Amino acid sequence: MPSPRLDSVRPLWLRVALVALGPLLALWPTLASAQRPNIVLLLADDLGFSDLGSYGSEIETPNLDRLAARGLRLSNFHAASSCAPTRAMLLTGVDSHRAGVPNIVEAIPPEQREHPHYQGSLGDNVATLAERLRDAGYHTYMAGKWHLGHGPGQRPFQRGFERTFMMADTGSDNWEEKPYLPIYRKANWYADGEPAHLPDDFYSSKFFIDKTLEFIDGNASDGRPFFAYVAFQAVHIPVQAPRSFTAKYLETYSGGWSALREARFDRALRRGVVPAGTRLKDVPTTRDWQALAPEERRYRSKAMAVYAGMIDAMDFHIGRLVEHLELIGEYENTVFIFLSDNGAEASDPIPRRLVPRWLWDQWLRSNGYNSDYETLGERGSFMVIGPGWASAAASPLDFYKFFSSEGGTRVPLIISGAPVRASGRVSHAFAWVTDVFATIIALAGADAPAGDGRNLEVPTGRSLLPILSGESDRVYGEDEPVGYELGGNAALFKGDHKLVLNRPPLGDGQWHLYDIAADPGETTDLAGSQPERFASMRREYAVYVAANRVLPVPEGYDQRRQVVANWIRSRLTPLVPPVAAGLVVLLALLIWRRTRRA
Repeated sequence: MPSPRLDSVRPLWLRVALVALGPLLALWPTLASAQRPNIVLLLADDLGFSDLGSYGSEIETPNLDRLAARGLRLSNFHAASSCAPTRAMLLTGVDSHRAGVPNIVEAIPPEQREHPHYQGSLGDNVATLAERLRDAGYHTYMAGKWHLGHGPGQRPFQRGFERTFMMADTGSDNWEEKPYLPIYRKANWYADGEPAHLPDDFYSSKFFIDKTLEFIDGNASDGRPFFAYVAFQAVHIPVQAPRSFTAKYLETYSGGWSALREARFDRALRRGVVPAGTRLKDVPTTRDWQALAPEERRYRSKAMAVYAGMIDAMDFHIGRLVEHLELIGEYENTVFIFLSDNGAEASDPIPRRLVPRWLWDQWLRSNGYNSDYETLGERGSFMVIGPGWASAAASPLDFYKFFSSEGGTRVPLIISGAPVRASGRVSHAFAWVTDVFATIIALAGADAPAGDGRNLEVPTGRSLLPILSGESDRVYGEDEPVGYELGGNAALFKGDHKLVLNRPPLGDGQWHLYDIAADPGETTDLAGSQPERFASMRREYAVYVAANRVLPVPEGYDQRRQVVANWIRSRLTPLVPPVAAGLVVLLALLIWRRTRRA
């Protein structure tokens, strides 16, 4: 805080008072900062709605359950059905299409990439949480998955984060510095904006918390609050966990995915995260467990044990962070926010629809991966849970990641700390991912950014502080719509209702209407019985599309196939100039030889 020039101050008594108060005035920024909370934003990757103990899971998550008991759980909170669009909205408060990330960059078709707001990386027209909190006097730290661009000026270190260690891509191996899919030549890691390498003892959840503790301790003595964003790789593929965590669950899943889906549904009812009267819907991609051969059931039950172990390990390391903040006296002044970026991932163990089996196996071997039962989930193992377990992870919701159904978009949200009144409550208010941005800004008392000459988008989220304090039981009014689109799958939320469309081959390409407050399983389509509401919401969705410049996907678009097509195109495009040059030279030689003969 600037001080006045003492030689210009009159009368004398005021000059003496200013001299006496000088040290206090110099400390004023620190004292003011101390009144604001630290904020820890914890983001899981591909975690299903019922994957936490406090949401109905059998998986041990004592640290997150403790935060839930001290805080508020939201049962009707929604994000995008894929990672990067959620992250863009979470960190900017702006619709993903306006922020430049309408889809993961790997899945954007060429027809859409021609447009500047379809580049798959944060645009210069949005300010991040880190930029706004930094300008408000916060330290800003980030560890984990970024996936919002890693070209010049796109890394988190250039978007407001003071210290960073980030992974740039959709995912990466959790044990080693290597890619997890053929679309990447290497795993792209950066520390404070520069290419970096991983330690030999790397395990993702442990490492991200280690770096967060390092960043916090680096400035612990200056009295300024901090914002720490920890973006876990758990439980994104490849699903991997230390053996000690997996071992707890080796006998847990022998009953199969349908039994687990029903058991979680029952516990979710008892925990109050779904309303009485909710019905459980069969997910069409879930196979009959008993029809599998005994060896396949044994293998797949261990796969789910690894998944559970990966969540358990993430929770354990979150506990280390909580314990450290208690040790240094910062726990009581810290607000914790935990959520998932989308629903559970349902990839098959072998991507038969995308590449031949032999080619996939060859890539795995050449990159040091195996799928052996004995070491499943450990270093060198490549494993996914498939649609059966994904439907259980989303219980009692319909479908999973990539779909606009509740299983793809409804995710856990826990907010824990001093702003929460009547701890341990469950709120059934509909909320959207941009609301987390607005809530953090309100908690920090951060002003809107000046923009540094940029024409910045205005955040659209709503602060959740009124429901944290118990002053309100709704975030949005009955007549306030929230639109959404990703890869051609779409939704519009309004009051207790949801208009939703999922494209083929697994969706039917038709619009449906559900009361998701009373029917989160989306079992009863109301389009026929409430035609006026259905038509009105269709019109409002069209308004959303126009306002946010949502582009149509090409005919026959499939997200996973587009990823493969884009990868092939990226590999072949550099070959075009030399191949063309070679053909020109060859043609010239042929013409020259024919001319000589003539």
